[in-house]
Amino acid sequence: MSKLFKRTKILATIGPAVSSAEQIEGLIMDGVNGCRLNFSHGDNDTRDQQIAWIRQAADKKGRSVAILQDLQGPKIRLGSLQDNHLEVHTGDELILDYSITEHDGSHILPVQYNLAPKVKVGQPLFIFDGKIKTKITEIVSDTAIKITVQNPGILMSRKGLNLPDTNFAGDIITEKDLADIEFGASRDFDYVALSFVQSAADIKKLRQILVSHGSTAQIIAKIETKKAIETDHHLAEIVKAADGIMVARGDMAVEVGAEIVPIIQHKLSALCREHSKLCIVATQMLSSMVDQPEPTRAEVSDIASAVIQGVDAVMLSDETANGKYPRAAVQAIKKVILYTQNHSRVAPISHDPTGYYQNYDAIAHAVARLSEKIAADVIICQTASGATSSAITAQRPNLPILTVTSNPRVANQLALAYGNTAFVRPYSDNYGLDLARELKAAGYLQDDDPSSDYIAVIVSGHKDTIGGTDTIQIRRI
Repeated sequence: MSKLFKRTKILATIGPAVSSAEQIEGLIMDGVNGCRLNFSHGDNDTRDQQIAWIRQAADKKGRSVAILQDLQGPKIRLGSLQDNHLEVHTGDELILDYSITEHDGSHILPVQYNLAPKVKVGQPLFIFDGKIKTKITEIVSDTAIKITVQNPGILMSRKGLNLPDTNFAGDIITEKDLADIEFGASRDFDYVALSFVQSAADIKKLRQILVSHGSTAQIIAKIETKKAIETDHHLAEIVKAADGIMVARGDMAVEVGAEIVPIIQHKLSALCREHSKLCIVATQMLSSMVDQPEPTRAEVSDIASAVIQGVDAVMLSDETANGKYPRAAVQAIKKVILYTQNHSRVAPISHDPTGYYQNYDAIAHAVARLSEKIAADVIICQTASGATSSAITAQRPNLPILTVTSNPRVANQLALAYGNTAFVRPYSDNYGLDLARELKAAGYLQDDDPSSDYIAVIVSGHKDTIGGTDTIQIRRI
């Protein structure tokens, strides 16, 4: 079953390092299940070319590959600095002024967001991924604030700012995001990732916007703010409102402290399984491989921990977008995934999942337990919407889940789901069974003796209808 049985999926960011259909095809063959387009960088002409390459490669290889649009959100950055450089020292006072566009070399700096109406005196403000710590000491004007530097360092143009104690609720979808959402809807992205989510209301607002553009893209909430994790209940409400979660560990570490991030990752992994939602772990999975051909032992342990937790997918950022060894990075992370999953099972959740549709959850629980009791070889799920398949995935059964659907969008979205391989076939009453026979004949389901029988648990419904799952079969193929 090794050809189908990579349980934890790989999401790779597309950038200059993979700038052809052939290179993207190579990533897919190496094990990439989804491609991320980062809308903080680049232009739409470049993205159109990337989309074409991804879909061309997926079609050529007969794979379902998800495309994720990652919105920039209210990522606050400095403007351009004179000579791209400003040295600061402890005790220096800086003015961040939204009204200016040019830096004259002084301590009055341009900033790409008007912070004055949002912040309060005494709040912390971090610059350049937390390398420079400051405190807000004065609201100077309607467009400017004063900050005091708490440690020496170097500032550079367009470096990001983090304000962990500042509430941006209701204002995280920017004008740029709105234009990018409209573009994404016209390109039929499978997922849209919303940056700096603070509440479930942010998710609901984005969903309304997507619906208004006729988009059926699923929403990934990026958890990276102090506000998002302020209480367990608050975090759970975000998980329930979204279709999936991205544990965005970079900005989160700056906002809340690096020591908190592993606990939040573990908590989110459990919450996502409880509510049958996708969980993606991101940031610095293999950051050393941007410049080096081999991962560090710490990175290998980090990936293995995510696999043991049972996350759906791990994401590569600069490693594939800008790194020197994009294919080697994918191969390395796949190697860790396969070894870990073959030597450590994901712990079962302590109670039944409670997803949106209770009947799906009940069926999924029954399928997982039944498959274990009879030592089934594979679970095959016929689905119209993907809901039943997602619910089965949340149970983390220790065998492949093969999904067959007539809807290519559903197949692409399931490409990032744990242990799930989706196939697109025209609907028929027995297309799950037909798929099983097809894969067996091709030698995909048994590596040792393709002529021997295997036991399949087949989950199906009537007439390819959403919400129609009502049948569980045991078949010897």
